[in-house]
Amino acid sequence: MAHYLPHTDAEIASMLEFTGLSSLDELFECVPAALRLAAGLDIPAGLSEFDTAAEMERLANANTGADLICFAGGGSYDHDVPSAVRRLAGRTEFVTAYTPYQPEVAQGVLQALFEYQTMVARLSGLEIANASLYDGATATVEAVNLAVAATGRQGVWLSDGLLREWADVVRTFAAGTGHEIVDIRMHDGVTVWPTVDGEAPGAIVVQYPNRLGVLDDMEAAARAAREAGAMLVVAFDPVSAAVLKSPGEWGADIAVGEGQPFGTPMSFGGPYLGLFGAKLEHVRRIPGRLVGETVDSIGRRAFTTTLRTREQDIRREKASSNVCTNQTLIAVTAMIQMAWLGKAGLVEVATQCARGTRYAREALLAIDGITPLVDAPVLREFAVAVPGEPSVVIERMADEGFLAGTATDDGAGRDGLLVAVTEKRTRAQIDAYVSAMTKAIR
Repeated sequence: MAHYLPHTDAEIASMLEFTGLSSLDELFECVPAALRLAAGLDIPAGLSEFDTAAEMERLANANTGADLICFAGGGSYDHDVPSAVRRLAGRTEFVTAYTPYQPEVAQGVLQALFEYQTMVARLSGLEIANASLYDGATATVEAVNLAVAATGRQGVWLSDGLLREWADVVRTFAAGTGHEIVDIRMHDGVTVWPTVDGEAPGAIVVQYPNRLGVLDDMEAAARAAREAGAMLVVAFDPVSAAVLKSPGEWGADIAVGEGQPFGTPMSFGGPYLGLFGAKLEHVRRIPGRLVGETVDSIGRRAFTTTLRTREQDIRREKASSNVCTNQTLIAVTAMIQMAWLGKAGLVEVATQCARGTRYAREALLAIDGITPLVDAPVLREFAVAVPGEPSVVIERMADEGFLAGTATDDGAGRDGLLVAVTEKRTRAQIDAYVSAMTKAIR
């Protein structure tokens, strides 16, 4: 439980005077009255700290969701976080460390970030990786910014296979940057890339596996990028990368991803971790922090932030990125998880996910009324069409103790349910899920 020290009356008065306000009520006027707690907490006066904490825990336990068996995915996954990872990542040396500006006092954190960058570079199959971004969505935005700046062309071809939330963030930023977003449709779960008609795009963005869990046609994406003279941006799943060809092997110029599967619980949506890798030729445009290896004044191995363009800080109108920070703690946690698993361990996790996905998919499709939403190869999550509204099925499954998945669509008007299976899901849990689904769709 976190501990908080309240402000004294004198401190509150001093802060209000500094801000030019007359009361705390005035401070919180921006919060709608309907959302404010007008009468205080509904607990007895003079309750002890212990009893108050117990009451808060009772109220928290009334929430549904935290105890549901999770089959949801779509960018955030219920993977195992080993005790060793939690223990090491929770050390005060990491928890209290921010961006390591001063290398002489931050060698441990800098080395951890350097190792993190090395692992992300190997996963992505590209030559360099930065010290992280906020999440997968903002990493995709930064990739688009880099590609547009490098090619000098504002057009961005965005596959409908990209996670909808990520695509929304790209469009939001594009409203300010002037990037011209062109949505590229899918057919049966696979992106259909057009030929260039008019000005060629500067970036082509594809997700692998895509938002429906489908292994999209990466050869077609790479060919479209080559023919257009555009940079290929691949949003990849770092777990699936253990058994699939890497973005670099497909010819990607930039790879982005969400690092949440490595050591970070789902946590109701964050904080998460943006993975970012690129070809070495783009090192001067890479966003955020970059940790490099060097030697100190007496020849010892040392680490420091390096090769960052000053435009990010002082000449913002000329910068391809204005991101000047990273997710140090989450990145270090991911590094610890990747080191704990190792190459063989990561392959094992990805393989267990694939096997569980295949077993669950075949069992669900054996239920009368459930059909594939798209008929294409998948790896660790899949989409099915269910009778009725997917949202209703999700609510009914929650009553049975399952977070059934996320509502989705195939891009052509058909709604469905996206189901994810991680290494944490046992055969007994999958069988129980299928049994509950049989009841939920009746």
